[in-house]
Amino acid sequence: MVVHIGGLVAVVCFYILILMVGIWAGRKQKSSEKSPDTEEIMLAGRNIGLLVGIFTMTATWVGGAYINGTAEQVFSTGLVACQAPLGYAISLVVGGLLFARPMRNAGYVTMLDPFQRKYGQRMGGLLFIPALLGEVFWSAAILSALGATISVIFTDVSMTASIIISAAVVIVYTLFGGLYSVAYTDVVQLGFIFIGLWIAVPFAIRHEGVGNIISTWPEWRGHMDKSQIVEWMDSMLLLIFGGIPWQVYFQRVLSAKSAKKAMYLSFCAAVGCILLAMPPVLIGAIAKSTNWSMTDYDIKKDITSPEATKLILPLVLLHLCPKFIAFMGLGAVSAAVMSSADSSVLSASSMFARNVWKLVFRNQASEREVLLVMRLGIFLVGACAAGIGILVSSIYVLWYLCSDLVYVILFPQLLCVVYVPHTNTYGSLSAYIIGFVFRILIGEPSLSIPTLIHFGPYVPAKTLCMLISLTTTLIVSLITKILFENRIISPQLDILHCLVNIPNEILPLKESTTIDELQQPYRITKPTSTTIGQQYLSEPIMMINNSYSQSQDTLNTYTNS
Repeated sequence: MVVHIGGLVAVVCFYILILMVGIWAGRKQKSSEKSPDTEEIMLAGRNIGLLVGIFTMTATWVGGAYINGTAEQVFSTGLVACQAPLGYAISLVVGGLLFARPMRNAGYVTMLDPFQRKYGQRMGGLLFIPALLGEVFWSAAILSALGATISVIFTDVSMTASIIISAAVVIVYTLFGGLYSVAYTDVVQLGFIFIGLWIAVPFAIRHEGVGNIISTWPEWRGHMDKSQIVEWMDSMLLLIFGGIPWQVYFQRVLSAKSAKKAMYLSFCAAVGCILLAMPPVLIGAIAKSTNWSMTDYDIKKDITSPEATKLILPLVLLHLCPKFIAFMGLGAVSAAVMSSADSSVLSASSMFARNVWKLVFRNQASEREVLLVMRLGIFLVGACAAGIGILVSSIYVLWYLCSDLVYVILFPQLLCVVYVPHTNTYGSLSAYIIGFVFRILIGEPSLSIPTLIHFGPYVPAKTLCMLISLTTTLIVSLITKILFENRIISPQLDILHCLVNIPNEILPLKESTTIDELQQPYRITKPTSTTIGQQYLSEPIMMINNSYSQSQDTLNTYTNS
């Protein structure tokens, strides 16, 4: 019991350290501002340096589910089936190449800003739903993973208590300092992950019950049948492209000092994801090479059962390492969980406060009101994630389905809003509905959703749903553009007000933070037909334009009428 008390004291000290770093980082907000604005809290004043940006971007991806899941996959199905490290690394590279520069140059505050600017406020609010669900379920899943891990190492600590305490620490320092606190605590947490796991590996591999992992390579390498290749490719494409349209990613991109640095931090974080996947891969290989009857593990419990497999990393720490090393490894897992949970909580609350509360319900909301709503959102999202982590047993399944919806619905829309000028709200709404319907129709056995459509064994079903959604956006947008602009359909039937029946709505894309900006009159300008990535939005207030490709003649005709 003494060892357990020592371990608990070590974990408590770790939590206090993280909390203090978070509070200290929150004080880095500009001292000249008595009351920080939304951009200061959400994006740290766009003042995140390259080194801190790399750490916080890497720490966001390398969460509890990442390291636990990597070890689990290597142990249960082999390295071949462990797709997350490679998939997320490529995703960061693709995101840096395609989206980091145009999004940062445009001066957006959240990922949903370009959608609301191009498709309207309410369409952006609709796109908020899958983004929110993904963030909440992701936070719940990793908090649940932490609770299960702590309950394995410390049998006298309940899973519920560990989830509540971890969520409370995350909520407190995120409330205090916003992205500044999240980013600087990520630096500390990433250090704990790297040191804690790498220290554990030599101790585990030298246990008398562990065989030579080189000679057991065929056992933990894994095998893939030809019938599994299509499914493997489908899952890999989901990780690569479905890993881009997340606010946690764009929050880091948009907080960078420049567009070039936004690209670089994406590329460097990709390398970091690979490097930090190596310890859990080795731990999974060690577990596969272990004769568990030579350890103090209860052999009456099947080590290959699903309950034991998902906890293989903490089981290796507990049974193959000295206790003090196990506690350091637990600190690494705790750090990994908190580094991802805080990012998701801040991201979801930022999108709600700006893109839903301010731009959908309360257009005249003050900076103080938006910040109050965001802080309330941080508390509610954190509490909701903790509650789901405690009460729901199939959180990973729910998050998995949400990540599918992000891939099928949000990625094609993000691609269009950045690179395809002629898309409009009709195409976006149609693709949203059709993409969702097709994803449900292909079924999800883990949620008992029956499969009603079979595309065949050689078709990647989820990727096909994504392509259907993309094609729907392009075709419907083109058809409606032709019909309305050529007066084949009456302008009065433009019920979404995005082609010819356009109201003078305004959308603040860049928050006014100086007295000079606040004193400027509203300037309503008509965006050109260039892509979003080519525009530098320097005006304090810009007009929402729901169709980039509307001609000047059509606009003049409508104005004169």
